[in-house]
This record gives sequence, structure tokens and C-alpha cells, in this order.
Amino acid sequence: MKQRTIKETFSIQGKGLHTGLKSTITFRPAPVDFGYKIKRTDLEEKPVITASAENVIHSQRCTLLSVDGVEVATIEHALAALYGCEIDNCLIEIDAPEFPILDGSAAEYVKNIHRVGIEEQSKERIYYEVDHEVEYFDAETGSFLRLLPSDSFSVHVQIAFDSDVLPVQNASLENLSDFEKELSMCRTFVFIKEIESLLKTGLIKGGDLDNAIVIYDQLIPQQELDRLADVMGIERKQVDKLGYIMNKPLLFPNEPARHKLLDVLGDISLVGKFMKGTIIANRPGHRVNNLFARNIIEHMQMKPVLEMVEVV
Repeated sequence: MKQRTIKETFSIQGKGLHTGLKSTITFRPAPVDFGYKIKRTDLEEKPVITASAENVIHSQRCTLLSVDGVEVATIEHALAALYGCEIDNCLIEIDAPEFPILDGSAAEYVKNIHRVGIEEQSKERIYYEVDHEVEYFDAETGSFLRLLPSDSFSVHVQIAFDSDVLPVQNASLENLSDFEKELSMCRTFVFIKEIESLLKTGLIKGGDLDNAIVIYDQLIPQQELDRLADVMGIERKQVDKLGYIMNKPLLFPNEPARHKLLDVLGDISLVGKFMKGTIIANRPGHRVNNLFARNIIEHMQMKPVLEMVEVV
């Protein structure tokens, strides 16, 4: 298969989930072997950051890249869109320190990629063909991600929380060609009990019920819910039972698990190659996703050396 880029430039406007800052993000075609790069057009020198797992410095509530003190955050949904649409090369320009959250999914990005079209390029794509297991295990949380040899690419995710509303869910992607219809529209989520602490740490300034699903798994007095809504600057909602708080209904019964799979794709795209292998992820998150991606890069770098030793 040949490498691919987008046919034309497109731009989208929105606000950052954590900063709340308005921004315009622009996607431009790029030459072969360019990969994904991000240009901060709001800064004087317009620095360019390579989208690599090795440049991630913070990955708790989002994926944040930093090179020489220049940062860009919440890149995972846009990169999942590029990876899911099998785009190899793209220059992304952003006039703020954070990508826009849009509706909390990758749908708007995917829609625009298909609107402008995809162009096949002159050079062949080189896949990372997995020859043996690569794993990252987090002893503290019990989370793990595992990459197994396969002739094709697939991802299987399980999430598990101490929650009656969202206990265990599973999601799978058997082929990247299914990304648009199976994953791209699945939204991010947050637990009601997390909102107060996130606000206190200066996060989710741009969060609302149009870009996130709130997991309401513990009863909270309506007065307290109203207070949180006022702090966030969103419309108050009368809530009288456990479940989900959102402006649009769930798209799938397992939408949260599907979104976690979308996040895995966005974070794994930072490996810099498409892969032939099967990913199994148990309780993934941005931090463990990044450490897993770094393990894959390390293995990719070792592979030519190992092959040379075998030949000798």
C-alpha cells in the first residue's frame, strides 16, 4: 500500500477542553515520509513539534507534547482521526496551546478528511510487522497493553471501574476501515465525582455536556449539581436517578469503551508507523498508552540490530 495524505487543506474552529481557549486548527497535505507534525502558529517563531511518543511529557487527562518548552495538548482525537483514516503524512497548524475538543470525539476531523479527500502518494508505506510480544504492565493500577504478532491490525479494549453505572465494558476494532462508522463519533467521558477536583486543578475549563458524557454513579443533592453547573458555566439539569448526564443520548451501549479505544489509536499513532499486529488493552489510559508506545518504539529500533545479529 502507498503512503497517503489529504488532498486539500481544511480548518476547524473550537475550544480547548482543559484551557477553554478558542482556536483554529488547520490540516495541510504533507510529502512522503513526513509523518505527523504540529506547528504552533500563535508563537513568534512558529515552532514545529514532531508527533512522537518520545515527546510526550504529560498524559493523565490528555496527551501533551513538548519540545524545547513548546507545548501542545489534547492531540489524541485528531491523531486518532488521521490514523483511523490511514493518513501517513500531515502538517497540523494550531494557534493555541491545545487542540479543540469539538464534540469530544473524532467525528468532525474524519468528516473533513473525507470532504477534502485522500491522496495516494508515490512511495510505499512500510509497516512495523510485529514479530514477538511487546507489553507494558502498570503494577500500581493493574493496567496493561500488549502487542501480539498478526498479519493484520486490530485493537481490543476492556475498561473496568468501581462504578455501578460503568463497571466493565469491551470494545474491538477489527480493521481501520471500520474506524469511521464504529469509533470516530464516540465521545469522551468523566465521572461526576471527578469534576470538582478537575476544576480545582485548573482543568476542564472548556468542558460541557456537548463535548463529554458525565457518568452519574453516586447520588448528589440537586443543589450541589446546580452549583457545579454554575461553576462550569453550563445549563442546569434536573437529575433524579443514576446513569448518564449528557445533551445527546449514547450512540452505543459501550460508547465509553469505544472512546477509550479511540484514545488508544491516537496515542499509538505516536509510534510513527502503521502496524501489523493485535493490541490488547486492559484499563488503558493516556499515561500507560504512552509508556506502551515508547516500548514499541524501543523494540522497533532494536529490530534491525537483532536481524543483523541473526544474519551474522
